[in-house]
Amino acid sequence: MASRRSRRLGSLVPFAAAVAAVVLLLASAAAAAAGSPDRPGPARPPLVLPLTLAYPNASRLSPSSARRGLGDGHNPNARMRLHDDLLTNGYYTTRLYIGTPSQEFALIVDSGSTVTYVPCATCEQCGNHQDPRFQPDLSSTYSPVKCNVDCTCDNERSQCTYERQYAEMSSSSGVLGEDIVSFGKESELKPQRAVFGCENTETGDLFSQHADGIMGLGRGQLSIMDQLVEKGVISDSFSLCYGGMDVGGGTMVLGGMPAPTDMVFSHSDPVRSPYYNIELKEIHVAGKALRLDPKIFNSKHGTVLDSGTTYAYLPEQAFVAFKDAVTNKVNSLKKIRGPDPNYKDICFAGAGRNVSQLSEVFPDVDMVFGNGQKLSLSPENYLFRHSKVEGAYCLGVFQNGKDPTTLLGGIVVRNTLVTYDRHNEKIGFWKTNCSELWERLHISEVPSSAPSGSSGSEGDMAPAPAPSGLPEFDVGRITVDMSINVTYPNLKPHLHELAELIAKELDIDSRQVRVMDVTSQGNSTLIRWGIFPAGPSDSMSNTTAMGIIYRLTQHHVQLPENLGSYQLLEWNVQPLSRRSWFRDHVVSILLGILLVVLLTLSALVVLIVWRKKFRGQAAYRPVDSAVPEQELQPL
Repeated sequence: MASRRSRRLGSLVPFAAAVAAVVLLLASAAAAAAGSPDRPGPARPPLVLPLTLAYPNASRLSPSSARRGLGDGHNPNARMRLHDDLLTNGYYTTRLYIGTPSQEFALIVDSGSTVTYVPCATCEQCGNHQDPRFQPDLSSTYSPVKCNVDCTCDNERSQCTYERQYAEMSSSSGVLGEDIVSFGKESELKPQRAVFGCENTETGDLFSQHADGIMGLGRGQLSIMDQLVEKGVISDSFSLCYGGMDVGGGTMVLGGMPAPTDMVFSHSDPVRSPYYNIELKEIHVAGKALRLDPKIFNSKHGTVLDSGTTYAYLPEQAFVAFKDAVTNKVNSLKKIRGPDPNYKDICFAGAGRNVSQLSEVFPDVDMVFGNGQKLSLSPENYLFRHSKVEGAYCLGVFQNGKDPTTLLGGIVVRNTLVTYDRHNEKIGFWKTNCSELWERLHISEVPSSAPSGSSGSEGDMAPAPAPSGLPEFDVGRITVDMSINVTYPNLKPHLHELAELIAKELDIDSRQVRVMDVTSQGNSTLIRWGIFPAGPSDSMSNTTAMGIIYRLTQHHVQLPENLGSYQLLEWNVQPLSRRSWFRDHVVSILLGILLVVLLTLSALVVLIVWRKKFRGQAAYRPVDSAVPEQELQPL
């Protein structure tokens, strides 16, 4: 049983001070060439990276694995997509390209980590991840950070090393290298040299996760943020925008961006802790403040934002007060057990499956900052779907053990643009549709106001593809292989009923679900379903397709008892076939030909009738008509 992914904060084993000194020397040299970021001068543009919904192959899914200065736009920026796998794996990833020629990696976006690392070809204890390991020998631009008296060295005393340990009992260690790092074809920022970790050992969740490694955005000389800032290519700010419940997607912006006018801010103290903290003073549920001492959110590290954390964790007293306040507001719902018996989740049934209507059942929550500004949270910011009961939801807020730190993970900032303005020591929040923000950033420098509600899975704006998810194409068909533990003779009369049930559970028309193949397998039946767009000439958006896949992989389709239970074996997405001009217009062409034929036949019929009529008139003469040749001529 996989463990609940909780947090990446905790007992960090620091780098040797000498390693930091080596990187400081490298960064100082770069800063001297490019100019110090703290000096007055024109603001640098953002590096924009999109966040996108990712669904790995269903065979990899496990329900229990889910527990786990502002720029002015004058310079280039890099735009990268984020891949949302928050509910199934507990993290967001983006794509990073290292080396010459580039080697591609899917990295977890983690604001609580201070180093970027990928599995190395020399790794002796690394898991099976979604991309091949980094091979330094294949990169013509790779160079190791050489060992010297100021760093912790490897056993051969040839290269500097790093080590990271996390509170979730996972760890990563390896050597430090430097190479060209690029941010994708959609990025305007040129590739940059950067120091990163080449893993030789990983344990815990880092070993078992699907993603390749970590992209560290925390405060530290090895952070990708700090390195880019020191080079002077971006401003000292970055932003993250995570998609909503059921529909993910979003954007990561490395560098500054103009803040929306209604963005709310909280002070963030870099001296207080190495993590990104905010000044949380109160929590309101349904407009009423919890009876808590404001100091409760200021213990130890204070209130910390961490993108590497899935859920929210409160000190014991705050958690109890929050849980009771929410429970009292939803007394009309039935309280049920959570999807995983290993955890005492607090879940409610009977709320309905429409996320946009959850506010009619669950209360709104407000977080009040030290400056009096308020961040309003909708139910999707503190709930997650029950994976086994339709229309049921569970609290995504938990007690942080005996740790007094308040930890806010990705669930709290769904559909919220979060700007980490490190230069001005503040963090901003702006409610928006993060799945569409990527497109709006390409249209306008300043994001336009947008509804803050959650977008449904049937939205028109498709997020970008995940590393192992949907590529960027119009979806023409989804095929799903399903094994049902009912014999084929008993199931055959109910196939039409089953297709209608699946369509209803997926919120699509029953005509879109078709049986493509049926195979009898002893006491069970293997069915291949085809899920098609609404019309023969239509396509399915990536958002719609991924919403369908999500419901299938999370077993939202519930079968009646007479149809037994099912197992999802595999799914596949196929692009819409691109037809030729002739195929697109074949019906019009055939109609035109038919019309010409009919007109031609009609003309021939008219001509034949006319000729027959003309000949008949020419041959007819009255009996008493005079024939000139036979008339008597006068003598």
